[in-house]
Amino acid sequence: MEQVSLKIGERLKEIRNTRQLTLDDVAELTGVSKPMLGQIERGQSSPTINILWKISTGLKIPLSFFCKQEEAEYTVAGLDEKDVITEEDEGMRAYPLFPFDPIRNVEVFYIEFDAGVRHDSLPHVTGVEEYIFLVHGTLKMVIGEKEVLLLEKQSIRFGADISHAYHNISDKSCAAYNVIFYPNN
Repeated sequence: MEQVSLKIGERLKEIRNTRQLTLDDVAELTGVSKPMLGQIERGQSSPTINILWKISTGLKIPLSFFCKQEEAEYTVAGLDEKDVITEEDEGMRAYPLFPFDPIRNVEVFYIEFDAGVRHDSLPHVTGVEEYIFLVHGTLKMVIGEKEVLLLEKQSIRFGADISHAYHNISDKSCAAYNVIFYPNN
């Protein structure tokens, strides 16, 4: 987890410096406090996925910007424990498989939810779409005011610029691939 915290902090500082923003500017844009942003930049704090979403939404950058790797001719991805992003007391684990690609405007995660876990997600920037491919288990999606039950090997596509939640309503774990498409700027 320490490497992920350092990488996130480095990326935050990189985008802040590139855009010539102060910590105060970023705090105002994101709603995340200046002290928290400073701790993240220094690698002293590992932000939750909701904090990362606030930062990425406020700065209008994809979440996986914070986990990006060097580009290669091709990439084979797997679940890497050192890059895992955890939420809900580690009951939700998001593995960045393919960080944001500015040419394709997409990022891909593999997400595991322990039994009973619910994760609420803040709205993403306007025009963002998510695709969820449920590998195994049962997952209730709450998209705005609507609820949709996904069964094993089913998929859903939805506009993710509204509040949405992922809820494993079963007594067994479930896992899904999450593909996020960003609109062209």
